[in-house]
Order: sequence, then structure tokens, then C-alpha cells
Amino acid sequence: MDAMDITGEVNSDDPAVGLRAAMALHRLAERIEAAHVALARSNGWSWQQIGDALGVARQSVHLKYGKDFK
Repeated sequence: MDAMDITGEVNSDDPAVGLRAAMALHRLAERIEAAHVALARSNGWSWQQIGDALGVARQSVHLKYGKDFK
């Protein structure tokens, strides 16, 4: 499901369609977050800075993404 499909299905009266759209949005948000965490790390951002930007503790973001940057 791409972004245009999601847009049309978010307001569906069918719960199955709406829930699939919600899951697709969640997966898209996760990919965007991961890409920008990688970008931030490559630009020298600390885990604290990334955590602050995401509104979470640095430990949370390091636990989630730290293994990808060793």
C-alpha cells in the first residue's frame, strides 16, 4: 500500500480497510524515523539529541537503533 492508497482508505467505513491503513501508516512512520535517525547519526548527532528530537529518552532510541550503528 502506498501513500496515496493510505489516504483514500483512512476514512473507510470498513474497519478492516481502516486498520490496514493504520498499519501501513505505522510502517511508513517507522521507515521515516529510521532513515532520519541514520541521517542524524551520520551528521554527528548524539543519541541524546536524537532522543530529544523524538521526545523519548536517549536510552530508548539507542536501544532501538544502536545496533545498526556499531
